[in-house]
Amino acid sequence: MLNILLLTLTLSTPLILAAMGGFCSERSGVINIGLEGLMLTSACVVAISSPSCGAFGGVLLGVVAAIVLSVIHWVATQHYRIDHVISGMAVNALAAGGTNYLFGRFGDVDKGAMPILNEKFFVGIAFILPFLIWLYVGRTRGGLRLQAVGSDPEKARLAGLNPVLIRLGGLICCGVFTGLGGAMLVSYTGVFTNDMTAGRGYIALAALIVGGWRPLPALGACVAFGFLYALRLQFQGVTVLSMQPPSQLWAALPYVATVLALAGFVGKSRTPAGLGKY
Repeated sequence: MLNILLLTLTLSTPLILAAMGGFCSERSGVINIGLEGLMLTSACVVAISSPSCGAFGGVLLGVVAAIVLSVIHWVATQHYRIDHVISGMAVNALAAGGTNYLFGRFGDVDKGAMPILNEKFFVGIAFILPFLIWLYVGRTRGGLRLQAVGSDPEKARLAGLNPVLIRLGGLICCGVFTGLGGAMLVSYTGVFTNDMTAGRGYIALAALIVGGWRPLPALGACVAFGFLYALRLQFQGVTVLSMQPPSQLWAALPYVATVLALAGFVGKSRTPAGLGKY
């Protein structure tokens, strides 16, 4: 049981970080399904740069790479008025193809063991961050402005706010948090593989939706999905009730739960009124 608990904490960490990044983006009014691509890009850059830049340097560069992609999404949606979903899909496609090329071109397996940060560093950040965001959004002027822009950008303009600039701040924070999530995946596995995020960005977005675009409920949803990942690793290939379920069943468990959760909660979730509006 203790092993499952520790696995749950570890496996829910990248989900929490990505969900908090999605919160900063979507609570400001920018739909962001590109969390997957941001995490994947960060993981790739961390894997490539860590052998020469060290553990902290690699994580920093990974976060910067995620910020750059996140700002591209901001430019596309806020300046060129490209549909938010299309822009997010473009980010994911760019990340999938770009990381495949970059790691094949610059990933050097002869550099030796990859220096990585202890995963406890990321776990600590992930479980403190939602509470800090909750306090920031509910108790500070900047947090109230973020909510105002995400609720009604037109009224926010009348109040003297600049939704475009506030959303830039939200997207930069999104890049920071998702970048840390991608770095956590590399630190946990010690290697980078193509498409190693394996849908975690989408699951983090689902957790945000299930949590009603609120940081603490989203934290709970991420931990629940992390628990399913832990069950998958713990019981895959193990006989349960005199039966040995196929490995595909355990592998599909987090994704099936995601679909069921969305089916039950999407209609009940309180979507930010200004989401996707200009």
